[in-house]
Formats: sequence, C-alpha cells, structure tokens
Amino acid sequence: MLAVMKREIKGRKFLKRKVFKQANSIGPISVEERAALSKQCIENGANATRQQMAALSQAKLDYVRSLLEICAQFRIKIFASISSEPVRETDDETHGLLRRDYVYAFERIYYYLEDKKLEDQGIIVFDELEKSKSHILVSQLENYFKKTSNGRQRSGLVIPEPFFVHSDLTTGIQIADLIAYIISWGMRLKGMTEPIRPEMEEFVELIKPLRYLTTREVGDIPEMKIWSVIYVK
Repeated sequence: MLAVMKREIKGRKFLKRKVFKQANSIGPISVEERAALSKQCIENGANATRQQMAALSQAKLDYVRSLLEICAQFRIKIFASISSEPVRETDDETHGLLRRDYVYAFERIYYYLEDKKLEDQGIIVFDELEKSKSHILVSQLENYFKKTSNGRQRSGLVIPEPFFVHSDLTTGIQIADLIAYIISWGMRLKGMTEPIRPEMEEFVELIKPLRYLTTREVGDIPEMKIWSVIYVK
C-alpha cells in the first residue's frame, strides 16, 4: 500500500510525534481494513477522516517494524558515529581534515571487515549533497585515506572513492535514514544528555541487535570492547 505514496521513506515522516499520536488515537485496525483506510487517507488528503489518518499512521509504524525485522533476518549491521554538534579535528576547515565522527565510523567499519577476513571491500555511499559540499567531502576523504597512516591502512578494506546517490531512488539510504532517526531520538549512550522520546523505545530495541561488537588491544587493555555505534564527545 505504501508504495502508492511515491514519496521518499524518511524517519521524520514515518516516526514523527504526530504519527504516534494518530496511531494511538483509536484501537488497532486489522491489516485488511487498515490497507483500505490508508489508501483512502492518501487519496483524500486534507479531507481524510480521523479513522483513515489513524490507519495510515499505524501502517507507517508497522512498516518500520517489519523493515527492521527484515534487517535482522539478513544479519545487517549498523555503524553510527553520534555527536551533539559538528565535530572537527580543527576549527579551520581549509585544512581539509575529515570530521572526527567520520573517522570513528570508518574505524569501526574497518574492524568489521577485518574480522570477516574476506576479500570483499567496503564501499562508501553518501546521500547526494549540494555539489560544492560533495567536492569538499571528497577532498577530505582523499586527505584522510592518502595522507594519514590509519587512513592508508583502512583503504586496504574500504574503497576510498565514495559514491553519491539519490536517496529517493536508493533503498539502502532510506533504511539508513530511518535507523539514524531512531538513534537520534531514542538511543542514549554514556555521555549523551539530550532527552529521548519514550515512544521510540520499541524501535531502539529492534536496532540494538543490529550493532556490531568487536574487541581490540587499546593501550593497556588487551581486549577492549568496541561497539559499532559510538558517541563522539
């Protein structure tokens, strides 16, 4: 049913507060009735009834649940580097340094690929940015992978040349957007103080098994636990 909407699937559309409020405004609707009412809601637009809006909102939430369950079935792993504000190695962007949150994300992706001991390489795919910003990011990635020792090492498993795609045409980017939204509004790691939205707890529990856990020797710690989702202070 949701395919007829012909719109990009984004967390801020499917999981905003209003969707939860509308979904809970009446009791659960059966799948068959919900599909019919949701279609009517899309077709009626601003004239949709309370029942139709509730049906569409319930369908959105159920869609996200099913999507995350499918991700778990196919053993998809998520990697996220979270910061409360833009984080840089330097205040001067003209130095061309890659942001620290990106560096931590690539580190964990590299560890995952290294643990797999396969010949496969990781591919970097970005949601398309404004062209000048894309050029800046490409330059920063080039500096990281070519001019830093960690970057050169990790380029053996992560192809340093990124791809830019249209998110509305790329399912993987839309899945990443949903998961990023859930993390932003519902997951809190040590050091994070921003309030959460309690209604997101169900979806946080669905993405927790998608995280990857590994260990590495760090300083005096022979087997430090390293999660694929990290908070960058």
